[in-house]
Amino acid sequence: MNRTRPPLTVVGLDPGLANLGLGAVREVGRAVTLLGAKLVRTSPSAEQSARLETLYREVSRFFALYEPDVLALEGQYFHRQREVAFKVGQACGVCLLAAQEHGLEVVEYGPMQVKQALVGTGRASKAQVGYMVRATLGLKETPESHHVADALALALTHLSARQFQLLR
Repeated sequence: MNRTRPPLTVVGLDPGLANLGLGAVREVGRAVTLLGAKLVRTSPSAEQSARLETLYREVSRFFALYEPDVLALEGQYFHRQREVAFKVGQACGVCLLAAQEHGLEVVEYGPMQVKQALVGTGRASKAQVGYMVRATLGLKETPESHHVADALALALTHLSARQFQLLR
């Protein structure tokens, strides 16, 4: 059975208060192309509310620029790092608000799911994930920031999951 896949634009987002990675990819047929990527940084010396406003504004701009259909977000699993979990949770909150305002479907993938989808093992290293992002998108270099590489990996993971759904 031949199922034609409609074009799809996916933004992957690696959330963080200090460093937030964004990556946009577009799939047309079986071809996947990089639309753009960005690292959003906030200063630890800035007020928390100002940092969150910066994230919200930059994520909203990214969504407006690339007009994605889906946001693929990294699921956060912190056990002993309560302060980090709280700050990342706040960053996720403003990103989810921006996604809602742009009418995006939001899907969440855990780190092991991303590694499994791209590398074939849930225990892959960041270097292996970065290499597969580079290879899959035909980039000359691995993204400089691992946050951006992770964001692109999340977007590619969603496209991989979509392939499996279409096979059903």
